[in-house]
Amino acid sequence: MAFHNLTAFGILRPLVLVSVLALVACGQKPQQNPGGMKVPVSVVQVQPQPTVINTELPGRVQAIEDAEVRARVNGIVESIDFEQGSEVKKGQLLFTIDPAPYRAARDQAAAQLKNAQAAEYTAQLQAKRFAALVKQHAVAQQDYDNAVAQARQTAASAAAAKAALEATTINLDYTRVVSPIDGRIGKSFVTVGALVSATSATSLATVQRLNEVYVDITQPVAQLSTLRRQLAEGILKPDAQGNTQAEVLLGDGDVYRHKGKLLFSGVSVDPGTGQVNLRALFPNPEQILLPGLYVRVLLAQGVDQKALVVPEQAIQRAADGRSTIVKVTDGKANFTPVELGPRAGQGYIVSQGLQAGDQIVVEGFQKIRPGAPVQPMPWKPAGAATQSQSH
Repeated sequence: MAFHNLTAFGILRPLVLVSVLALVACGQKPQQNPGGMKVPVSVVQVQPQPTVINTELPGRVQAIEDAEVRARVNGIVESIDFEQGSEVKKGQLLFTIDPAPYRAARDQAAAQLKNAQAAEYTAQLQAKRFAALVKQHAVAQQDYDNAVAQARQTAASAAAAKAALEATTINLDYTRVVSPIDGRIGKSFVTVGALVSATSATSLATVQRLNEVYVDITQPVAQLSTLRRQLAEGILKPDAQGNTQAEVLLGDGDVYRHKGKLLFSGVSVDPGTGQVNLRALFPNPEQILLPGLYVRVLLAQGVDQKALVVPEQAIQRAADGRSTIVKVTDGKANFTPVELGPRAGQGYIVSQGLQAGDQIVVEGFQKIRPGAPVQPMPWKPAGAATQSQSH
């Protein structure tokens, strides 16, 4: 019996020891501090840098040349001589209107001109003959004067007949409707067999020159005044050429590959909108910018020599709509409201809430809360990572 108890105690002793160790381990686990673990985040250190100040404004694309092709004579459309949506050249045949009545009118005018010229020739000979006879007192002075007057009348009739012939020739030429400019032609507004009218100036088609386009822009006068003040105070400086460049943001957010230039700035303010009108000229070889297209335009207004620029993905939106960034202060996340200025490349200029040398979080927001300890690591933009891998 004593042996049995001893054996049992010997068996239980290791079990008790394991249980005690387990209890100790369980007692020590809560003493760990999960908040002390540093969350890795990608950061950038903001430093002042010369930055072009862009102003983003709404704009509407306009064709440089927009020609409406209209009927200039009455008649039936015999043929449509172009492919809709194609490029056409100045003087290229677009429509043919039935020329038969205009050809007949021209032939009639030509015959009348010949008749008038014959009468003029006869009257001129008569006047010359009477001029010689009147010197010899062979005819009366009155008869000579009548002959001279008749010659002048027939000359005037011949001139009128010539003008009538020219008019009928012009009308005959108008039966061949040609393109007034080089450009792209749209759809035909009429079909073969349609009756067109010069009186109502029937619209036939539209030709637009699109290798270059205008973008008409509006800018609030208050914004323009602020920029002019900053330029006057030296906060902003013009670029090396003293010009204002423009860029277009397309509907999908991409930047249009061709830069334009500002042609003029309105000197008067629209009293209804409080805005001034601007116009920029853009190359359009691929014809991506089409008339009527709504775009956003970035105008380079000057250069801020000490701009603090943060990447776009570093900017968060608070519940109240304000912009915030996450600074790394003493190794902890510090959510800070900021005031954003204009866009600059792939980021924004921060006008308030940021100091030179601040570290701000660009990636890793979902893992941190205000005051959480963080482990900063240099941020590598996606483009830079791709380029390093390619090398």
